[in-house]
Amino acid sequence: MTQPRLAKQTDHGRMYARSIGAAATVPSITTVIGRAAVDLGGWHGWLAAQAVVEDDRLAGSLGSPSRLRTVAREAAGAAERYRDQAALRGDRVHDYCEQVALRTMGLPHDVDRARKTLVEHREEAYVVRFDEWWDLYSPEPLGAEVTVWNHSVGYAGTLDLVARIAGKVCLIDYKTKATERNGRVKALDPKVVTQLVAGLKAEEQLVDAQSGEWEPWKYGDADLLLGVAVGPTEVVAQQAVPEVLEAHWHKFCALHRVWTHETRLAATPTQLRPVPPPPVRAETGGLD
Repeated sequence: MTQPRLAKQTDHGRMYARSIGAAATVPSITTVIGRAAVDLGGWHGWLAAQAVVEDDRLAGSLGSPSRLRTVAREAAGAAERYRDQAALRGDRVHDYCEQVALRTMGLPHDVDRARKTLVEHREEAYVVRFDEWWDLYSPEPLGAEVTVWNHSVGYAGTLDLVARIAGKVCLIDYKTKATERNGRVKALDPKVVTQLVAGLKAEEQLVDAQSGEWEPWKYGDADLLLGVAVGPTEVVAQQAVPEVLEAHWHKFCALHRVWTHETRLAATPTQLRPVPPPPVRAETGGLD
């Protein structure tokens, strides 16, 4: 599930509480990582231009400034629509992945419902490819949608899957990806390593959300951190290179400090004030 039970959306991003009904006190891992600057200007512009070209009303709008403005106005929101659609598709795919893990663990699940939802959205290819990957890698799930907490730095998050694969304990994060023109799934962003390292550095894991019961984190010495790109043509698992983990951890801690200071500054809306000109000094007479 993309919105864990203890996560709440706030003005400062997604925040986590210690139990259901309690105040959210720490940012999520993804909220912290989101403080890193990303230049999406070119991507936004390309999607807007593409939306104009593909708009059926374009030909009939030529010569009409008001109609052209309507086409342009709707095209300007193309990036946001694409983002929202991708997020909903990601929710559906993650839900199916979680239900498969629960079924494998012998826990209550709803695989059929999750599969049906994807089929209804013409996304059955994700089901087929994920099932192939699951059979090929044969993961033994140790926990699905595992919520973790770090007190020392001050953050929480939810790991998609903790599983043993070929005898190795793996922390796994799924990323729903589209497919390139060559049929290969699009590459994972390196920030998935930052996300997985933050999970690895957790100190507690959730036992019961209702009562707020937690226990020490069991998998801080996991063998592998895996980003798994789930696409309609293939599923590709990639390991975080051990040599870069420390750097990613320091980066995450730095981004957490940025989030902390931004949050404090947001509580003080007036951060600049007008400065009046200095008083006019009386002119002094010179020597005759």
